[in-house]
Amino acid sequence: MDDDNQIHVPPSFMAVYSDTRNRLTEKPAVVRTRYELCEDLAGHLVEHAQTLYHVQAPSEAEILRRIHAGLCSAESGVSVAEATWIVTRLAEMLNWPCPELLPPPAEDPVNPAGPAEAPATGPVH
Repeated sequence: MDDDNQIHVPPSFMAVYSDTRNRLTEKPAVVRTRYELCEDLAGHLVEHAQTLYHVQAPSEAEILRRIHAGLCSAESGVSVAEATWIVTRLAEMLNWPCPELLPPPAEDPVNPAGPAEAPATGPVH
């Protein structure tokens, strides 16, 4: 990253935009801009997560998984890798253990709602 910019992008976020040889897959300015967005979003989610914990209180892990699922949606404006980074950072800010964050299952392109169940029938003779 350029030394003339004062924003330090941490290695954990650089990894989101690095290939297997640790080379950036985007321009440094893009990575820096995305980092600022993701860091700000993690900060804004702190109060939301705390509110969920005090109102619904399923568990810290479940709250983080639900936020991750929401961020993984196409409408969120962040990639799945960024969503995982945001929730990991959110867990750090809250001092909560971060659960395993799995990417959402891929939708079936033919049937976005998922596979339909076959109607129940009697035994086939």
